[in-house]
Amino acid sequence: MKAMILAGGMSTRLYPLTRTVPKPLVPVVGEPISAHILRWLKSFGYDEIAINVHYLAETIEDRFGDGSQFGVKLQYLYEPKLMGSAGALKALEHYFTEPFVVVGCDCLTDANLESLVAFHRKQNALATIGLVEADEVDQYGVVIMQGDGRITEFQEKPPRGTERSKLVNTGIYAFSPEIFRHIPAGEFYDFGKQVFPSLQAADAAFYGYRLSGAYWADIGTPDEYVRATADALAGRVHLRGTRMRGLASDAILGDDVVVEGDVRVGSRANLGARVRIIGPSVIGDGVTIGNDAVLERAIVWDNTTIGARASLSDTVVGIDFRVADDASLKDTIIANEPVAP
Repeated sequence: MKAMILAGGMSTRLYPLTRTVPKPLVPVVGEPISAHILRWLKSFGYDEIAINVHYLAETIEDRFGDGSQFGVKLQYLYEPKLMGSAGALKALEHYFTEPFVVVGCDCLTDANLESLVAFHRKQNALATIGLVEADEVDQYGVVIMQGDGRITEFQEKPPRGTERSKLVNTGIYAFSPEIFRHIPAGEFYDFGKQVFPSLQAADAAFYGYRLSGAYWADIGTPDEYVRATADALAGRVHLRGTRMRGLASDAILGDDVVVEGDVRVGSRANLGARVRIIGPSVIGDGVTIGNDAVLERAIVWDNTTIGARASLSDTVVGIDFRVADDASLKDTIIANEPVAP
């Protein structure tokens, strides 16, 4: 069974965090987001998975290799020029000869993929979109559908109060191979802006399916990334093969360290004397925290150094960063910029 992870974008909404870390490797409770997706796909039997790469492509391939660490076989599509979500899929037309699924690499979910695909097959659908209900939909694509699930209309990021539905597009799709007839070759083409409106206008077998009871978050914005991390720490989403909370067995703790609430401390982390960490917080692998530092609702990526007596609250610190002694950071996202060649 085959699937595709759409991972070619630049993830500019998460800058500066993603200036030196490609989108598929953005960490959620100690694991790259795409590692969570690979395990989720594998749990439903998808063991042949394609992934398109563009920015820092070698870094992604180095991390995931051939996919064997996840029990899958990975097929990479390198895009020297981004061709859009549908354009990337079109380049792999030869790879998909049976019904398949596609998911964006921003997606943190525990949705029942089997039920989505079963509905897709039952309806003999050309395309089926996984949907969840959201209270605020102004940042999402909204779907209007008939009682049988056939999609009749879209609203793209409707202003608050103008939405005609609370059902949002999750970026989780089931397709039949005939979908390739609706995607031109050799040009930039997008699902949301081009493919799906054309299917709806043509009255094609185009359906939506409610992913009832599923957790879903698009981690592509800072607010949603922080929310998804807190939800994962609290156990509101089931992530396979991941330690959600607690201290790594090889973490080093100084005297009188205090850890409160939902906190995950990574491997080889070194916490100095009298450090205080208040959850929801994540301390990545290889992080060093100086004496008397206080971190509250903080996400610290791998191999970062937090100086002595530093104070961080509601802050995300990118990979390999160094926070100075006595620094005070609040409501901040901070990360290294790429080094010019």
